[in-house]
Amino acid sequence: QVRLVESGGGLVQPGGSLALSCGASGTIFSINTMAWYRQAPGKERELVARITSGGSTNYADSVKGRFTISRDNAKSTVYLQMNSLKPEDTAVYYCHTALRGIGYWGQGTQVTVSS
Repeated sequence: QVRLVESGGGLVQPGGSLALSCGASGTIFSINTMAWYRQAPGKERELVARITSGGSTNYADSVKGRFTISRDNAKSTVYLQMNSLKPEDTAVYYCHTALRGIGYWGQGTQVTVSS
């Protein structure tokens, strides 16, 4: 059973930074593409960033240059470093992976950007 557990959310002022972590178990982490999604109130869930097993990354246009996704295969953990945060980044952030065609989600972690 694949399990994803996020941590690191919280309240931050505009312009501030937060770092999210997602620990994975029940899978061969090193071969998985990992991704961060977010869902703001009243909006659809959207892809924020993705990193392949080889380390290739892609980002939503809205976060390019501000967010960085990375992974540590030895720790089965994927990270999302978020800098220059804006109020519109406020959302629940979810970790995602897929294995044998089945998608798995973490429970989500709230990020609130507000003064």
